[in-house]
Amino acid sequence: MSLIANWLTGGANSDEHKRALFGIGSFLLPLLVWCLVSYVPFIWHPKVYVTDPGGVDYFQVGMLVDKTMFREEAANMEQAHLALPEGKPSNPIYLPAPDAVAKAFYNGFVNPPTNTDVPSMPASLWHSIQIIFWGFLISSLIGVPLGILSGTYVTLGRLNEPFIEFFRYLPAPAFGALAVAILGIYDGPKIAIIVIGTLFQQVLIIANTTRKLETTIIEAARTLGTRGPRLISKVVVPGILPDLYRDQRILLGWAWTYLIVAELIGTSSGITWFITQQARYQHFDNVYAAIMTIGIIGFGSDLILARLGRRLFPWDRTQDRT
Repeated sequence: MSLIANWLTGGANSDEHKRALFGIGSFLLPLLVWCLVSYVPFIWHPKVYVTDPGGVDYFQVGMLVDKTMFREEAANMEQAHLALPEGKPSNPIYLPAPDAVAKAFYNGFVNPPTNTDVPSMPASLWHSIQIIFWGFLISSLIGVPLGILSGTYVTLGRLNEPFIEFFRYLPAPAFGALAVAILGIYDGPKIAIIVIGTLFQQVLIIANTTRKLETTIIEAARTLGTRGPRLISKVVVPGILPDLYRDQRILLGWAWTYLIVAELIGTSSGITWFITQQARYQHFDNVYAAIMTIGIIGFGSDLILARLGRRLFPWDRTQDRT
């Protein structure tokens, strides 16, 4: 008990170890549940994987049938004195086992796709990353300056924030048809949806972050004669930079959430098209692999940005908790 108590009340090094252990555990627990559901027959397994059709004429090897249907056909074959079907408990096709998803993940990056009308997973993913990059870049080029100005100058904030508050409740996908009509059927509408989905949130969040800057700092700068662009560049931006960096990390995650909707618009390309086509052919192991790849890239990039933030802003203690 004393070891547990010391671990729970340890110092900074202990905090780092606990954070790492809890972080690993947060992934292992869902994986454990997935393995139990996939590999332990009596937990779920509502289907039967046919290994031998026996006397059932419509059964085929590899076919998935409901347990009730399998039992009924086995009883019918027994009454007819025909060969009994054989099978093993299995989950539905839409829930592949972890090892099947792991193989699909490996094959997706190593081997070319089996269907010629579907691009490879790396090519699809790279196309989606470019959509995210350009959409979030355009959003930031507009949203960051406008948010800082709205948070610094009360009059400007009162002028534009009511409309932005109204507009942010409008669903970005609703503008899909309009975006296609204006920008064509290629990547333009997809980028536009990500811009619409993140820009207005970005302005409001950054304006709120700017207002949290201590008013005494701004008043002191104005007393010393700092005005206009110099006040923004020399006082406001340096004062909010760590919080602004953290806001952008969060908003980048929002951009990823709009990706799937954005890629349903216009031409068929990107990781969403890959997922849709794989589901169409019932290759759900590839579907899971592609979805997890998105999560890995998003989570990995956030970890890199968090570590970079601790190096860029060592004086900001809040960066250590993100």
